[in-house]
Amino acid sequence: MPLALYDTWSRTVRPFTPLQPDHVGLYCCGPTVYDHAHIGNVFEDVLRRVLALNGYNVRHVVNITDVGHLTSDADEGEDKMEKGSRRTGQSAWDIAERYTAAFIDDWHALNLLEPTLWCRATDHIAEQIAFIATLEANGYTYRTTDGVYFDTSKQDDYGFLARLDRDGLQAGKRVALGEKRSITDFALWKFSPANSTRQMEWDSPWGRGFPSWHIECSAMSAKYLGPWFDIHCGGEDHIAVHHSNEIAQTQACHGTRLANFWMHGHFLMLDAAKMSKSSGDFLRIETLVERGFDPLAYRYLCLTAHYRSTLRFTQEALEGAQAALDRLRKAYASWPSGGTADEDFVARFDAEVNQDLNLPRALAVLWEMVRSELPVETRRATVDRFDTVLGLNLAAWRAGSFDIPADVAELVIQRENARAERNWAEADRLRDALQAMGWQIQDSADGQQLSPC
Repeated sequence: MPLALYDTWSRTVRPFTPLQPDHVGLYCCGPTVYDHAHIGNVFEDVLRRVLALNGYNVRHVVNITDVGHLTSDADEGEDKMEKGSRRTGQSAWDIAERYTAAFIDDWHALNLLEPTLWCRATDHIAEQIAFIATLEANGYTYRTTDGVYFDTSKQDDYGFLARLDRDGLQAGKRVALGEKRSITDFALWKFSPANSTRQMEWDSPWGRGFPSWHIECSAMSAKYLGPWFDIHCGGEDHIAVHHSNEIAQTQACHGTRLANFWMHGHFLMLDAAKMSKSSGDFLRIETLVERGFDPLAYRYLCLTAHYRSTLRFTQEALEGAQAALDRLRKAYASWPSGGTADEDFVARFDAEVNQDLNLPRALAVLWEMVRSELPVETRRATVDRFDTVLGLNLAAWRAGSFDIPADVAELVIQRENARAERNWAEADRLRDALQAMGWQIQDSADGQQLSPC
């Protein structure tokens, strides 16, 4: 089945065709590094893997927001980096380094593929200033006492991504606009407060200050992927403001909506509340490890829900994911290598992941194959193929760091064949032989589980 993806812009699942043959530009909104990142969904990594599965060369760009993200999406409050600096007693530059490193450590713990490029907002101030200057030359900006703003009245289709009711927003506004002309207008460049010095500030044609959160993504994605690329990803909370503003800026500067596909993952829910760093209700990968969970068990849990549905995080759900991952690992480790992936199961698996990344149904195919009567070496090779998408790193797992000798693996195969033929006496004899060699074997619905005595 050809790859089809849900596009938030069109509100449809539609066939994916790259803008350039065999090449895909993928931009993903990364963290604001004022604190530890909360655990979220891994759908963007799965998307990258599925694109590669379909033969595409993926240029994957992830941004690091280390300046300009205010505590309110309405251009109010202080910069989150300055707030983080006050909380920790460290400089904004130091906490940016600290929490960027922590985020990348978590990235690796979840076995997420390394992006082609990490790009930091503070490394691209010149590009952001140039972008704003073009918007100004094109007549889309106005200046207030606290910054330079984008005039959304210049675009009849502003907010189409979120299907915003602009008239309704104006009629029902409950916030003070200050000098903003419209509730939907947004900052491009904020001036440093008078008679004070920010830790992060730069000279610009409009005055000393700092860029907004929105302008960084438009400027950096255009620099590294061009102003019209394949896929832009982020969380569902980005649709109404951040991504709508990115599109507005890029339309005004380049005449495009930036990306051909806009894709959004739904929130992880903890105790029926949205996980958010701002509210403090979040878990970190380090927290899961401290509670005895493997980070890849959390990854497995993410695979059990479609990325456009809400994944409810509970202790019981994570325990179930850990148990399922353990069963899969033990079954896989008990099977010898050297087989060839089963074409029918591979075709069924690929059809599910190509239908808008339907990982829950793909997992069902996986477990059906694990419990099948296929030769064990075929099952292992088929799981290897599936894991290029699942990203569970099964081949690297070792129970207690043990390797299975070749003669032991051969007896395991013989016993599996005996069980398939219902020759229970032979299966028992081979189990006793394995035990005499220092290996114990247990039978389960997932196959034979082998471990040292």
